[in-house]
Amino acid sequence: MTIIVLIKQVPDTETKVRITADKKGIETNDIKWVINPYDEFAIEEGLKTKERLKEGTVTVVTVGPARTVEALRTAVAMGADNAIHVKEEGTLDTYLVSKALAEVCKKENGQIIFTGKQAIDDDQAATFAYVAELLDYPSATVIVKCDISADKTKATLEQEADSGAKNIIETSLPAVIGVNKGINTPRYASLPGIMKAKKKEIKTYTLNDLGLGAETARAIDSDYQLPPERAAGKKLSGDIPTQVKELVRLLREEAKVI
Repeated sequence: MTIIVLIKQVPDTETKVRITADKKGIETNDIKWVINPYDEFAIEEGLKTKERLKEGTVTVVTVGPARTVEALRTAVAMGADNAIHVKEEGTLDTYLVSKALAEVCKKENGQIIFTGKQAIDDDQAATFAYVAELLDYPSATVIVKCDISADKTKATLEQEADSGAKNIIETSLPAVIGVNKGINTPRYASLPGIMKAKKKEIKTYTLNDLGLGAETARAIDSDYQLPPERAAGKKLSGDIPTQVKELVRLLREEAKVI
C-alpha cells in the first residue's frame, strides 16, 4: 500500500515577520523554516498506518524552492521511506501547488493521502480539498482517528465537530485525509534516521515534468500589512467602588460597549 503525506515548509512561529518593500510577501532571508506542525501529525499517522498494516511505504511530498528539501529530510529522519520534491522557485498559489501535488499522487498511485488540516502560515485549510477534487477522491478533514479496514478498501474516521462532538465517517479508499492535532504524538527523529536522511536520494520534479509548465498562479498576493499595534492597557487605581465607577465610564465612553 502506498501512503503519501503532503507537507509544507512554513516559518517557525517565533519568527519576527518583516514585509518586503513591494508589500507582496515577507522577507525570507533570516527565517527559521520548519515543517508545518499539522503536517507533523500527518507524517506520524502515515508511519503508524504502515506499522498497523505491516506493509506499504510512506512517501512525503512537498512543492517549493530548494530550501524545502530540508523539510523532506526531516520527514525521512522520522521514518518516511521516500521523499519527492517538486522544485519551483517562482510564485505559487494554492491551486497550482495542489495541481502539482495531485499529479505526483497520480504518478505514485497513492492509496491513502494524509496531510495536515491547514498550514499555520496562511491558514487557508484548502489544499486537502483541492487535491481531493483534482484526483476525484473522497476526502475528510479535522480527523483525530483513522482506522483502515483489513481488506484496505475503506477507512473509518473520527472527525472533531465545533460543538466538541465527534462525527464518524466511513470512506472508500483511495482518499485524502486532513488530520488534526490530537490524532497522535509525532515521534522525534532518531540518530540512525538522521544519518539515513542525509544520504537519502530525493526524487525531484519540475512543473514541466508534471505537465504544468504553462500554468501560472491564479491568485497573487499584494499589499501585505502588519496588524496595528495594540494600544497600551489601562490600570485602574483607587478603592473598589472608584475602580468600578471608572471601569463603567470607560466601557461606556471609550469602548462604547454599554
